[in-house]
Amino acid sequence: MEVLALSGLDYVILDAEHAPFGKRELDQCIATCRLAGLPCIVRIPNADASTILSVLDSGATGIQVPHIKTAEQARELVKLSRYGDGGRGFAGSTRPALFGNSTISKHLEQNKEPLIIAQIEDIDGVENIDEIAQVEGITALFIGRVDLTVAYGETDPNAEPVMSACLKICESAKVHNKPVGTFLANTDQLKWWQETGTSLFAISSEHAMIINGFKQVAEKVHSF
Repeated sequence: MEVLALSGLDYVILDAEHAPFGKRELDQCIATCRLAGLPCIVRIPNADASTILSVLDSGATGIQVPHIKTAEQARELVKLSRYGDGGRGFAGSTRPALFGNSTISKHLEQNKEPLIIAQIEDIDGVENIDEIAQVEGITALFIGRVDLTVAYGETDPNAEPVMSACLKICESAKVHNKPVGTFLANTDQLKWWQETGTSLFAISSEHAMIINGFKQVAEKVHSF
């Protein structure tokens, strides 16, 4: 995280859905991001109340939640991410509460609307996108294009049914004034996606960048 913070990135996504993050490691990454001034979004494995509580109490800028299929799911997600009304439990000893050095009122004000990103990656989610996009408290929508590819029985993320679904999500986001994001393996299609209204990009990964960087070095050395 320290190294990434020096790279000029706008934010990072910690993938706690597919990567083998333990609670301790995740907390350490979030703490480092906060100290470095690097916004940090955690893609959590599910919308479980304890998972949401733990990540937000650690001080993540926000959460990205996979497989949001209905407006009911989205509303429950917002409820569990906010204090009060049977939702997120309050603790004054957490990192966002300055470990007890913030007042209740100040902490509540600063954390009343955490960043909540609903990931749309199922056919049901696409069909219900207008209702999901209207849910108050959902900050942004995120297109899970690879999962959509599998859901539509395709193997190419650029297949027509997949791209039609992506464009439907983008259009709904535009109508309901929600930012929309997606993952890109590289920047080749960046301009095209920007023209759809997409403004939140997760581009490549540290693994891919390390592999590609060292591949280029190895190929150059071996060419002599």
